Amino acid sequence: MKFDSVEPGLYPTLIYPSYKSTIKRGPTQVALRIVAAEPVETNITASRSLILPNDMDLTAHGQSQPLGEKIVVTGRVLDEDGKPVRNSLLEVWQCNAAGRYWHKRDQHDAPLDPNFYGFGKMLTDDDGRYRFVTIKPGPYPWGNHHKAWRPAHIHFSLFGNVYAQRLVTQMYFPSDPLFDYDPIFQSIPDLAARQRLIARFSMDETVDDKMLGYEFDIVLRGRDATPMDL
Repeated sequence: MKFDSVEPGLYPTLIYPSYKSTIKRGPTQVALRIVAAEPVETNITASRSLILPNDMDLTAHGQSQPLGEKIVVTGRVLDEDGKPVRNSLLEVWQCNAAGRYWHKRDQHDAPLDPNFYGFGKMLTDDDGRYRFVTIKPGPYPWGNHHKAWRPAHIHFSLFGNVYAQRLVTQMYFPSDPLFDYDPIFQSIPDLAARQRLIARFSMDETVDDKMLGYEFDIVLRGRDATPMDL
């Protein structure tokens, strides 16, 4: 499998001063290009046994329904030629409706929801499509700067069909007023690439009076790739 070179400006800047932690962790040396066959030739095979009951419904992990706005998120995973990426393992994680993660390192004083843990996983189908039900996450403060709040987002991890297609990214919601103030979102230089991180509201995917629908397509590598390393 061969991949086209990615144009500058598509991926986030590795050191972006407004995003303070990148100053400490970002590489200071120019990256080296290596030739390695295995990442582009070794197929990743994900077993369907990895998917457990309710993994695709994050609202069904507790004893009752979690608090917040129930939504459905769906989309297609495509390669750089627009072909579906089939049977790809896709993982998602997020905070709850109050903006708090179910994780010991999150000590934000927003309440935990005993009926929402915020983790799911699924496989894409033959059309490269995925779908899951969840709660719309809330914004939360993160200490990067005075009044620093993250826009509402869902984390995505995809393995693709070979290791070179591995991608970790974030999905945002339309018209979030925090976009202009978020250095993680703004660390992607290209405006069009930033827009590819924003889901589309979809009345077609909206389910009756139960939940609103959002579509989020993901492209693994290439000119129209979804930005990664967020």
